[in-house]
Amino acid sequence: MFEQLPLWINAAVFAGAAVVVWIAGTRIAGYADAIARKTGIGHATVGLLLLAGITSLPEVAVTVTASATGNAQLAVNNLLGSVAMQVAILAVADAVIGRDALTSVIPDPVVLLQIALNTLVLAVVAAAVISGDHGVFGVGVWSIVLFAVYVASIWLITKSSKLQGRHSWVAEPEIAPVRQGKDAAREDGKRSLRALALRTAAGAAVILVAGFLLSKTGEAIAAQTGLGQNLGGFLLLAISTSLPEVSTVIASVRRGRYVMAVSDIFGTNLFNGGLVLVVDAFYRGGPVLNEVGNFAALAALLGIVVSVLFLVGLIERRDRTFLRMGYDSVAVLVAYVGGVALLFTLD
Repeated sequence: MFEQLPLWINAAVFAGAAVVVWIAGTRIAGYADAIARKTGIGHATVGLLLLAGITSLPEVAVTVTASATGNAQLAVNNLLGSVAMQVAILAVADAVIGRDALTSVIPDPVVLLQIALNTLVLAVVAAAVISGDHGVFGVGVWSIVLFAVYVASIWLITKSSKLQGRHSWVAEPEIAPVRQGKDAAREDGKRSLRALALRTAAGAAVILVAGFLLSKTGEAIAAQTGLGQNLGGFLLLAISTSLPEVSTVIASVRRGRYVMAVSDIFGTNLFNGGLVLVVDAFYRGGPVLNEVGNFAALAALLGIVVSVLFLVGLIERRDRTFLRMGYDSVAVLVAYVGGVALLFTLD
């Protein structure tokens, strides 16, 4: 339907939906912060499960729609494009902190586990694309393996979060955030847990609808401007479906909730790996990973590279910055831009 509309209308809808997603994502970050403090379940768990689940709704909408209509490349490339781009979002969040590198103020070691498991999931994706898949019960074997790895990863991370006091890895105390947001935090803290849950659910519904509009108009813009199906899915749709993460991560960083921000990103990326099985279930042309090629494999490898660079920064903890970002964030942006340029040659 959107491809039949003029380009300027699609661009206007895209911009309007982006504003709505940004506002909703910013408010949801505040609600999530208050829920974490009221329930005591921790910001890492809230970021991994609640924020990541909500901000993944646009990915769910676009991948299910694309796979159901037979567009396997668009569905898979959207998921993989979001992975690399969302890690690059952390570099933007790093610039918000400014005087300190983001990886030098992360106090929770469970983040290391999240990133390590992300790289495992992406390695399985690359292996599946390169080796080929075989169908069973209407889906691919590799898709089932990916979903199993995703479930096991979530179980391991949540278990590790409960035992975080026993870890030997210790970080320096968190620095004061750039912007405390005390008034907003105080207002959210006065609300009951039920009210926070209702507001979070309402915000999630807004993100689902606006995110779907973003993805569909982004797909139409990609077609109308001549972007390739691969690059369009990887770049333009990845931008549109990653906007909720941008808003929630920036809002979390401004509140000083750095663990929640990072957990949001890598929780979403884990979720994207598990979504491959959903894409496969809705696609009727055989195992979906057989329909994508070198582009998807390289996109998965790019996701591994940027994730590992961020992991190195967390382990090394060198608090040195360049252009308001840690050296690792700068390396992530350089790798991402270079990876996109390389992917362009495969489109």
